[in-house]
Amino acid sequence: MTFIRENLPDPVSYFESEGLKLTSKGKWRTTACNFHGGGSTMRINTTNGAWVCMALCGARGGNVLAYHMAAHGMDFIEAAKALGAWQDDGKPHVHHRPKPLPPNDALQLLAEESMVVAVAAGNLAQGVILTDQDRERCLLAAGRINLVAGF
Repeated sequence: MTFIRENLPDPVSYFESEGLKLTSKGKWRTTACNFHGGGSTMRINTTNGAWVCMALCGARGGNVLAYHMAAHGMDFIEAAKALGAWQDDGKPHVHHRPKPLPPNDALQLLAEESMVVAVAAGNLAQGVILTDQDRERCLLAAGRINLVAGF
């Protein structure tokens, strides 16, 4: 099985297909950050697909594959297959256990994701109806918490 970087989608097309509205001109464009539900805080490189949130969440990655993994809670192979960048060569796949997060990174991730879930729960308790985007983000946060917790 082989990863073929050249098969990754064009960054502009990919991010727009993810529902992001890219504004501004030039190599780096601005859009909303779906990781923390913030305003126009995410910057996207239209050449290589790198992305970074300039706000508190600091989400970032080097290409559309990294974004797809983070946004959909997928591992590398799942995301590469979903984006058409994985070629099956007929050899059996040996699943390698992912390298564990360093403790400080795991604690930071748990703190940030549990805050998303807590805010959503607080809003529900106050009678606020969550949007589809809020529900998706909450489910993503719960998935990440479960992944770090080893469930």
